[in-house]
Amino acid sequence: MSTGNDSSPTRVPTRIQPLPEGPLLVEGPAEIVMPDGSVILCERPMMALCTCRRSLRAPFCDTSHRPRLRRRTGKPRAGAPSDSETETRKETS
Repeated sequence: MSTGNDSSPTRVPTRIQPLPEGPLLVEGPAEIVMPDGSVILCERPMMALCTCRRSLRAPFCDTSHRPRLRRRTGKPRAGAPSDSETETRKETS
């Protein structure tokens, strides 16, 4: 029972926000206990913890959950000007 003379700061609960199709956002600082028992101290005010297990920086998110668009070589995108059209535009400008 507190007497009101306690000078220790009031502890604010840690906020964890799961993002749809993404990581868990955790308000820091926080200690993260890894499966091998090691502890990672993260003093950032906000961190993203990976939930997709694709991250190369686990337990932190590196956005590997996002779909990657591959660039195609050869054919330009539909509606994109070709190299010859780009050159013509530069010459007439």
